[in-house]
Amino acid sequence: MEGQAYIDPNETRKRVEVCFSPYLFPLYKEEFEIIVVIDVLRATSAICAAFHYGVKEIIPVSTVEEAQEYQRRGFLVGAERGGQIVDGFNFGNSPYAYMVPEVKDQTVVLTTTNGTKAINLAKECGQVVIGALSNLEVLQNWLAKQDKNILCLCSGWQNKFNLEDTICAGAICDHLLGTGKFHSVEDASIAAKYLFLSAKDNILGYLKASSHRRRLKNLNLNIDIKYCLNPNQAPVIPILQGDKLVAIEADVLI
Repeated sequence: MEGQAYIDPNETRKRVEVCFSPYLFPLYKEEFEIIVVIDVLRATSAICAAFHYGVKEIIPVSTVEEAQEYQRRGFLVGAERGGQIVDGFNFGNSPYAYMVPEVKDQTVVLTTTNGTKAINLAKECGQVVIGALSNLEVLQNWLAKQDKNILCLCSGWQNKFNLEDTICAGAICDHLLGTGKFHSVEDASIAAKYLFLSAKDNILGYLKASSHRRRLKNLNLNIDIKYCLNPNQAPVIPILQGDKLVAIEADVLI
C-alpha cells in the first residue's frame, strides 16, 4: 500500500511504532493489532486512577451531547473541555476525581477534549489498550508478552503533537525494543524513544515548558500534573471490550 513503510519480508519480530497524533492515525491503522491510546495529561491517567480505585467500567464517548444523554439516563458522567469540567457534570478528567468511594464498583461515562476521541477513533482497528505514565511498568511488561504488532497512539492536543504523550510512547518503545522481540521502522518511533531517554531521569522537570503543562498550570492544576507525570502509581491495564473499558484481571498481569 502506498505510504506504508518498507517491511523486510524476512523479519520475524513484531513491530512497535508511535503515531504522534490522531490526525496521522489513518496512515497507520491497517498495520497493527494492538493500539495503545495515550493521553498523559490527563484522560488516560484519570482512567487508570479510576480502575485502581475500584471503578467497574468506563464508557468513553467523543461528544458532550453523548455524555448528556447518558447523564439523563442516570449515569455518573465526567466531561472535560479545554482542561476544565463542563458545566453540569459530576467531574472532569482529574485523576483525583476518581479516588473517591462514590465511584467504586460503578459504571462511569467520560468525554474529554482529546483522549476519549482517540479511543473511539482507534476501536475499529484493533484491540484498544489504555496507556499512561501512571501504569507504565505493568503495561510494558504485559505488552512484551503479546505476540502482536503494537501502535502507540498519542492523543496529542487538538490533533497536534505534544511532548508528554510522545515521551510515554517512547518509554513503551524503548522497553519493547529492548526485549529483542520487537522492531521499529518509522522515524517517529526513533524520535519518541530518544525523547524518552532524554527525559527519563526527570520527566516532570523536562516537561516544565511543555504547552499542556503550562495550560494546566494556568488552571491551577499542578497537583494533577505531578500525579500524571509520576510513573507507576496505578498498576492496572484498562482495555476496551465493545464500547466499555474494563481492567484486565490481576492474574493475567503476572
